[in-house]
Amino acid sequence: LFPDMIKALLEKKEDKSSLSSLQTLLVSTATRVGMGNLVGVVAAISAGGAGAVFWMWITALIGSSTAFIEATLAQLYKQKDPLYGGFRGGPAYYIHAFIEEKQKRHKKRNLFSVLFAISGLICWCGISQVISNSVTSSFKNAFGIPPIYSCLFLVLLAAVIVLRKNASVRVLDLLVPIMAGIYIILTLFLIIVNFRQLPGVFARVFEEALGLRQAIAGGFGAVLMNGVKRGLFSNEAGSGSAPCAAATAETSHPAKVGLMQAMGVFIDTLLCTCTAMIMLLVPADKISGLEGMDLLQAAMSWHFGELGVIFIAVILWLFSFTTFIGILFYARSNVSYLFGDTWAAQTAYKILALIMMFVGGLTAYTFVWDLGDVGVGLMTVFNLIALIPMSKEALVSLRDYEAKYKKS
Repeated sequence: LFPDMIKALLEKKEDKSSLSSLQTLLVSTATRVGMGNLVGVVAAISAGGAGAVFWMWITALIGSSTAFIEATLAQLYKQKDPLYGGFRGGPAYYIHAFIEEKQKRHKKRNLFSVLFAISGLICWCGISQVISNSVTSSFKNAFGIPPIYSCLFLVLLAAVIVLRKNASVRVLDLLVPIMAGIYIILTLFLIIVNFRQLPGVFARVFEEALGLRQAIAGGFGAVLMNGVKRGLFSNEAGSGSAPCAAATAETSHPAKVGLMQAMGVFIDTLLCTCTAMIMLLVPADKISGLEGMDLLQAAMSWHFGELGVIFIAVILWLFSFTTFIGILFYARSNVSYLFGDTWAAQTAYKILALIMMFVGGLTAYTFVWDLGDVGVGLMTVFNLIALIPMSKEALVSLRDYEAKYKKS
C-alpha cells in the first residue's frame, strides 16, 4: 500500500481550524525524526554495538503495522477540540471507549486511560530532559559553550513558541522537511564516498545481531534489548504518542491517516540508518570508549573535521527543538483528558516541561534516559491493553478503504 501512503500526503483539508494529514505527519515526524534518530541510535550503538541497528530495523518493520492500527483507531474515536479548534484524541480516548463498551456504562474517566495519560506526560517530561542534555553536550564539544548558557537559550526560545496558542504546527511545517532533507543528503554523500566499506558494515551489523560469539558471551540480550528499546524510542510505534497527532487530522477516510503514520515509521527508519552509517563507517579504534554525543561528534569529526562537529551540533539543535514542540503538541490531548479543557492546565504542563528541559541540560547523560524509558514502557503497556482487541476495527476500516478507493 506504499502508493496509497503517497496519495494520502496530497489530501486537502476543508476546515481551516483542523490539520491536514500531511501536517499531522510532520508533527509525528518531528518527534520520530528528532531525538530518536540521533540520540536514540547513538545510545543503541553505544550500549549494544552495531547489531542493535538490525533490531531497530526489525522493530520498525513490525512497528509500521502497529502505527497503522493505532493511528486509524485515533481517527475513529477522535473528538472536537473546544480549546485549539479542529480535533483531538489518541489512546486515552479510544481506551476509554473500549473500557466503556466492556463495562456497559458511561464514566467520565477510567483507570487505564488515566494511567496512559499520566505515563505519556511523564515520558514527555523525560524526553525534554534528553533533548536539553544532548544539545548542551554537543554545543560544549563544538563551541566550548558552558551547558548553563546553551540550556537557558534553548528553554527561552522554546517557551516563546510553545506558550503561544497555535505556533507549534507552523514552525514544524517549515523546519521538519528542511532538516530531514539536509541530513539524508549528507549521509548519502558519506555512503557514496565510502561505498567500498558498505559490505563490511552490513556484515558487522548482521554478525553482531545474530552471531554465535555474542550469544555465548551473553551479549545477545544487550544487543537485542538496546536495539528494540531505542527503536521504540525512535519510531514510537505502539507507544501511543503519534496517535495524539493522528487524531487531529481532517481526512476523507480514517485508514488514510493510518497509512500516513505507517509511512512515518518508514521515514524514521531511513534516518536512523543514516545516523548508524555515519558511525559505522568510522574505524572502530577512532571512537572506542566513547558514548552519547561524544561518540557521534567524534565520528563526524573523522568524516568532515571540525566542520562535522559543528554540523552535528546545529542539526541536533534543530532536531531537538522540533521534538520538544512535537511532544507538547501530543500532550494537549492527555492534559485535556485528565484535567478538562482549560488553558490553565495546558499552560501548567508546558511550564513543567520547560523546567524539566532546563534540569536535564545540567544532569548526567545516563540518568536522563531513565524517565523517558519508564514513560515509553508504561505508555506501551497501557496502549496495548486496548490496541490488540480493538485492532480488528482498524482492519475493518482498511478493508472499507480498499473497497472504496482501490476498485479497478
